[in-house]
Amino acid sequence: MEKINKTISVNIQIFTFLSTWAIVLLASGVFAKFSYLSALANIPMAISVYVILRIVFVKWLWRCPLINGWLIKIPDIQGTWRGKLHYEYVDPSTRKISGSVDMLLVIKQTYSSIKCTMMTKESTSHSIAASIERGTDDSLYLNYIYHNRPGTTIRYASPIHDGTAILKIIRGRQLLLKGEYWTNRYSKGEISLTYESRKIEEIYK
Repeated sequence: MEKINKTISVNIQIFTFLSTWAIVLLASGVFAKFSYLSALANIPMAISVYVILRIVFVKWLWRCPLINGWLIKIPDIQGTWRGKLHYEYVDPSTRKISGSVDMLLVIKQTYSSIKCTMMTKESTSHSIAASIERGTDDSLYLNYIYHNRPGTTIRYASPIHDGTAILKIIRGRQLLLKGEYWTNRYSKGEISLTYESRKIEEIYK
């Protein structure tokens, strides 16, 4: 898979800084009586403006519908997702167990980072690493590695563990996430989620 949520390339950053520097020089009137010393003296101001613009872009501007989707290829999937987790595993007595539970996936996202928190009534998982990638079929996928910590009263049956999820981002009338997961305790299953709202849920409800 090809990662698409990389930070802005070095070339674009250099171009943006030089453009910002030029605008600062123009606004300060240096171009009217140009000198190298005056231009260099305005570098700190150019850096300050560039840093502010970059922060605004990384946190908010990239989501703007005017640029997201054609100039910016990273989909905005921040918010709360609700759906089902279908699981399958073999317990210590080698008896195969399967079923499903309601789940909540909360995504916090900027242009250069994404964090996932998965919640059920029994446990909470936090992503260790996450990214949005383009598959060979040109579809977009949310991939993340997570650490799961079940409630203390059920850890005898469901120990603390790590896992990986690969979820396809499906955009249509409804925004959906569908895919699979597997863990280092030899469990696996499928996840199906529907976008609920931009509100960030802090606890499972």
